[in-house]
Amino acid sequence: MNARIGVAVMAALLVLYFVLLGQRAVVLLGSGVGVGVAMGVALLVFPLVGAWAIWRELQFGFRTQRLVGILDAEGGLPVDDLPKLASGRPVRAAADEQFPRYRAEVDAEPESWRAWFRLGLAYDASGDRKRARKAIRTAIDLQRAENAR
Repeated sequence: MNARIGVAVMAALLVLYFVLLGQRAVVLLGSGVGVGVAMGVALLVFPLVGAWAIWRELQFGFRTQRLVGILDAEGGLPVDDLPKLASGRPVRAAADEQFPRYRAEVDAEPESWRAWFRLGLAYDASGDRKRARKAIRTAIDLQRAENAR
């Protein structure tokens, strides 16, 4: 719940920032000076790109949470019994030992979103965030396709 409150506060602050930036953009666009107009256009475009990126991240988070809820209800989430560092992150060597099991699960069932999701969790525990996100995105896509059938 605290994470959701944090996201809501950050989103509200971002909206405020975009409003203030938009006001500055209008002033610069109205200046009639070439450099001012160019900066005004940039001030309008950059927040749009930022808003798009944040929206994508929020969607990813919400969809991931939904899949966690489904797997948890089914009892399909891996047990988090890995030894932890003081930071709370799993010990990489221990996570790497479990990784082949989840890779084999995906190899056996490449169309299973559940297998892909667990592989994403294994990548994350091993410290490979890029592959973790890719595997979880694959799980999200497969789950959506499963629901569409």
